[in-house]
Amino acid sequence: MKTKPTRYECTACGYSTSKWMGKCPRCGAWNTIEEVPAEIEEVEDRRRSLIGNIGGTGAPTLLKELEMPEYIRSGSGMDELDRVLGGGIVSGSAVLISGEPGIGKSTLLMQISGKLTPKNKVLYVSGEESGSQLRMRAKRLGVESDMLYVLIETNIDSILGHAEKLKPDIVIIDSIQTIYDPRSSSSPGSIAQVRECASRFIGMAKSRGISIIIVSHINKEGAIAGPKVLEHAVDAVLYFEGEKRNSYRIIRAIKNRFGSTNEIGVFEMTEKGLIEIPNPSEALLSGRPADVSGSCAVCVMEGTRPLIAEIQALAVKSVLPSPRRTSNGVDYNRLYMLLAVLEKRIGINMGALDVYLNVVGGLRIDEPASDMAVALAVISSVKDKPISDKLAAMGEIGLAGECRSISNIDARISEAVRLGFDTIVIPKRDYVPSRHDRKGVRIIPVRSIMELILPPNSIM
Repeated sequence: MKTKPTRYECTACGYSTSKWMGKCPRCGAWNTIEEVPAEIEEVEDRRRSLIGNIGGTGAPTLLKELEMPEYIRSGSGMDELDRVLGGGIVSGSAVLISGEPGIGKSTLLMQISGKLTPKNKVLYVSGEESGSQLRMRAKRLGVESDMLYVLIETNIDSILGHAEKLKPDIVIIDSIQTIYDPRSSSSPGSIAQVRECASRFIGMAKSRGISIIIVSHINKEGAIAGPKVLEHAVDAVLYFEGEKRNSYRIIRAIKNRFGSTNEIGVFEMTEKGLIEIPNPSEALLSGRPADVSGSCAVCVMEGTRPLIAEIQALAVKSVLPSPRRTSNGVDYNRLYMLLAVLEKRIGINMGALDVYLNVVGGLRIDEPASDMAVALAVISSVKDKPISDKLAAMGEIGLAGECRSISNIDARISEAVRLGFDTIVIPKRDYVPSRHDRKGVRIIPVRSIMELILPPNSIM
């Protein structure tokens, strides 16, 4: 059979070239160009069959004449995971789960396997652990089922053969980097192997209506390992994140063809496995110190869910020629911008201070609505004056120091009031007295950050 010429691909972005280079011209990463061995034409035949499996019609069709499918979902048994998936696992879908080593991916999959099996036949394929290791984990998590099958195998032909005989409803692959296709001469985990094995698994899911959950490793930069086409091919990409030294874990959807990509699920890692946290705001605020400077609460939106988080700042005199800046949970460049605004508009000499910023609980905040709380926490630490632990602040800060409008203000205020906050700082433009005023709650609408350090709205 005719073979294809050798190619080179970037493991970070999937860029393809005919010669090796030290630096990828697309993403700029160094030493990520690897050789992709020549592959036989049968691989292309499998790719063409995959296109047919996902509904190729062979001829142009009017959009209005296409069928509107009704997706059948199976609840995973974990409401937090179902929230991220958009309501449950869709029949015939492919879900990719990734995260740091030891974060709890295998624990999560074993738990949902036990919860899925009363109504579904599950095949758990492991290429990293022995059967005895899986049995020990299942015993620790209390997983016992007559519908959960375990297969210790790395050959994809054998896996697909067993799946064809067993006819499971859900297949779990842990992990895709350990599976290999004997038709390819490259080693397991290489770009070619990951791409081809994933395409065959997805083809099985689409043609047989089997839901498949694939675990993928991450590279040293924190991105999902393997070719970028892996993320494009699956229906949903979930990222399992959190500090291993912290008990809280967060599942975040990066891509979801059957739901929103803004939702998150919150769990707590315990000896008995992952426990759902239906009210993460209370968990994130537990143990919060009172009457301590450098702390401010903020309400952020994660999809449709409002979350109250605590932002802590510590500003100390620097002994270095260039002051130190450390940020955990808030964008590093955003912190630099806010420090520049505070120095220019309020007159704080930030150039003489080391600034450390942290979001308690390992939460990562991406939205600009946290700017106001970050700025107040820094000012509180610099002045060494505490902010009331019953105050929550939210609002985006512009370069002129102005407080700009944010979305979902009603949901944010309701969540803050529910958790007992009696003073809430919001942008002036979002304030509607008839809708936002609550008995026993002081709403402070502000036009700029300067208003909060001057009477009558001074909060420190």
